Amino acid sequence: MTPSPLLINKSKTKNGIISVVDHRSGFASFVGRPNVGKSTLTNALVGKKIAITSTKPQTTRRAIRGIVHREQGQLILVDTPGLHRPRTLLGQRLNDLVAQTLGDVDVIGFCIPADEKIGPGDQFINEQLNEFRRAKLVAVITKSELVSPEQLAAQLLAVSELRDWADIVPVSAVAENQLEILTEVLIKLMPVSPPLYPADAVTDESIESRICELIREAILEGVRDELPHSIAVTIDEMAKRKGKDLTDIHANIFVERDSQKGIIIGHRGSRLIDVGTRARHEIESLIGHRVFLSLRVKVASDWQRDPKQLGKLGF
Repeated sequence: MTPSPLLINKSKTKNGIISVVDHRSGFASFVGRPNVGKSTLTNALVGKKIAITSTKPQTTRRAIRGIVHREQGQLILVDTPGLHRPRTLLGQRLNDLVAQTLGDVDVIGFCIPADEKIGPGDQFINEQLNEFRRAKLVAVITKSELVSPEQLAAQLLAVSELRDWADIVPVSAVAENQLEILTEVLIKLMPVSPPLYPADAVTDESIESRICELIREAILEGVRDELPHSIAVTIDEMAKRKGKDLTDIHANIFVERDSQKGIIIGHRGSRLIDVGTRARHEIESLIGHRVFLSLRVKVASDWQRDPKQLGKLGF
């Protein structure tokens, strides 16, 4: 049986009538140019790290759901890849994923950083938003901690001139400014509905998928700009040892060329050891006990452009 979308507030009013409060649930997705803080904002609103972050392009490659619970509603945030002009089959598939996601959500939050003028990339995305007539549109001014009040006011004015928004909210995920206000704004724009996820859920991502992302996040730190696009991670085997709080994880790191393999491994394996150490720390925080992490670097030639390779790697 489908539960009623109306929650009964058990506290009675002065005249003895029980008040009825609308409970709202729905989906929202943040869009914007690379590195405007979409994943950081998603993590901050959820209160847990469910999406990896990096200054490198194409950090987010899947639609990752994070769930925010409030008494008045439930907000499902869908973190997606950044909209861009694709140069590879992978890039086109990521854009297709974004388009599919945005066609299904209730609210789209267009993230524009407070410390950068509105540019061609922002204009391109703003034009793309015209295709998604189902969703309400909210402008989110990110990184507000980086500018003065006067600069923020000027950016708010510039953003307001792009279109007629349902709301405009400046926030700082780092300083945790106005996050609750943004949450309230988004929930109020959701349809009346019962909760769509259990009260203890923070994401519907599998542990294996989150581990692959944590490994990829560790790899992205410090690599050259052209390399992030070429990195993919899969898990061969993951099992907890009998009688021990220790999980064995055997993962593969795929790159497109032998030269990239050398970059990942580093001199005498130094870089790969560093990647494993940082990834293992994050994975242990995620699963709650010690991890033995084995990493192998493999070459899958031009996998970003090969439909068969993309399928094997989950794209």
